[in-house]
Amino acid sequence: MSVDSQAPIRLFWWKAQPNFGDELSPRVVAHLSGRPVVHAAPGDCEMLALGSLLQVMSRNFARPRAYGSKPVIWGAGLLHPAPKRFVGNVEIALLRGPVSAALLDIPARGFGDPGLLADEVFPASTPRRDRIALVPHHSMMGDPALERVVASNPALHLVDPRADAESVCAAISGSCHVISASLHGLVVADAYGVPSTWLRPGAQSHLKFHDYAASVGRAMVAPIELDEVPAALGGLSQSDHLPHEDGIARARSDLKDSFPARFRAVTDTARRTVRA
Repeated sequence: MSVDSQAPIRLFWWKAQPNFGDELSPRVVAHLSGRPVVHAAPGDCEMLALGSLLQVMSRNFARPRAYGSKPVIWGAGLLHPAPKRFVGNVEIALLRGPVSAALLDIPARGFGDPGLLADEVFPASTPRRDRIALVPHHSMMGDPALERVVASNPALHLVDPRADAESVCAAISGSCHVISASLHGLVVADAYGVPSTWLRPGAQSHLKFHDYAASVGRAMVAPIELDEVPAALGGLSQSDHLPHEDGIARARSDLKDSFPARFRAVTDTARRTVRA
C-alpha cells in the first residue's frame, strides 16, 4: 500500500487525564516511524500503540470499519477482560503481553510494551543519583498518606505522573531505584535498567501489571502497600543489572521487528514531530 511518508500518522492515545505514560505513545511512534504523529479518535485512527486500551477498540470495532484499512494494534493491552469480537476487525502487529493474548484467544507471537523504548526517545543525560523515585498512580496524587510517606523519608523523590514524559523519564533514569504504582513507571525503569518495586495502585486493576511482567519474564507477584514503603527502603536493590534483562532485550527486539513497515518514513530526514 502506498503512503505519503511525510503525512502524519493518525494515532489514538488516551488524553482524558494528563499522564506521562500515555504521552509516551506518540513520542515512541514518531521516533520509530520518522513521521509526524497526530491524535485521532478510536474510530478514525490508523494505529493504537502503548496503553491499556484494547477494551476501547473492542467497543469501537465490534463491526468492521466501513471505510479504509483496519487500524493497527502495536504494543497495547487490556485493562480488564473485554469481548473479543473486534479482533478480526483490527490488525494485530504486537500485543503488550501474554495475558491480553490469552484473554483474546490470539496465538502468542512475541510481546512488548512500547514504553521499553523510552530510553531511545529520551536518552539518559545525567548519572544516577542516590535517591529513590516514588511514582504514584495519578489517582493517588494529593493523598495525605502519600504526602506523609514522602515528607518523612528524605531518600524519596516524589515524581508526578501527570508531568510531561521527558521530565518523568529523566527523573526515573536519574534514580537508583523506582517505587511505582504507575505501570509505565515500572516499564520506563526497565527501559533504563533501573531496579524497581511495584507499589499498590489504589483501586486500579492488576491485570496490566501481570500482563507486562509476563512479557519480559519479570517476577512481580504482588505489590507492596504504601505504608510498607518506609520499612522497605533499606532493602531495595540498586544493582546495575536486572534479573529479567534478557526478557527486556527480547521485547525491545519484538517491538522494533513488528512495527509496520508502511508507517516508516522513506528517508531518515523526515520530521519527527508530534502535534496534539
